[in-house]
Amino acid sequence: MRKLETAVVPDPKAEETLPSPVSVRDKVRRMSPELRRKILLERATVFFADHGMSAPTRALADACGVAQRLLYRYFPSKAALLEEIYEHAILAPFKAVWLIRLADREQDIETRIRAFYTDYYQTVLSRQWIRLFLYGGLDGGSMAPAYIDGIIKQFLEVLVREAADARKVELPRSVSLLHEIGWVLHGAVSHLAIRQHIYGVSQTVPLGNIMAVQVAAFLDGLPAAAAVTRAQEALMDRKIPLTVKSSVAD
Repeated sequence: MRKLETAVVPDPKAEETLPSPVSVRDKVRRMSPELRRKILLERATVFFADHGMSAPTRALADACGVAQRLLYRYFPSKAALLEEIYEHAILAPFKAVWLIRLADREQDIETRIRAFYTDYYQTVLSRQWIRLFLYGGLDGGSMAPAYIDGIIKQFLEVLVREAADARKVELPRSVSLLHEIGWVLHGAVSHLAIRQHIYGVSQTVPLGNIMAVQVAAFLDGLPAAAAVTRAQEALMDRKIPLTVKSSVAD
């Protein structure tokens, strides 16, 4: 598969936020091994968020103000370092309690979904997280696929089943089709973060108002989305190929 050119460019402000290698080197030398490892991991997270996962470790070492061999003393390989970045910077911000709250039927479904995505947006979808996630996909790594399979698909299923139960909507049997229904809302919320953190578009409408619009659109469109996916499932059961009608005359 042809590798796409990275659409996420290095942040021009990144170098301004980094202390000089000399000052970092002096501090690193005085640190305990545990603290030094923690600082190096934090610095690596910022570095790869700014420059992409394909950036060389020699450049990372220069940015940290340490010798490259010191990095490999704490992280045996670049793959091991990226795995720790995934665990700490991508995976860790997600709160398991969100799934419990999303399934709490003591509250109406619109309130639950709005609360979930407001918290998710403010907690997870930071500038650093978005850049790491996008670079993780563009550079051909496993970060994005692992997070989608391990986290996103899990809460999309809870989201769609709870919404369908509240609105008395019959869903398709296929979990894959169910996920596609959930991606309608999740894609909208994710793109809001991309607009803010990648495109640099100012957010003039309050976040709560945006979430209200996106959640209302999802819930109102749920019956139609479920009907379409059930029809697709019926055709697949009968082994009838799905076709897309073109509006352009031959």
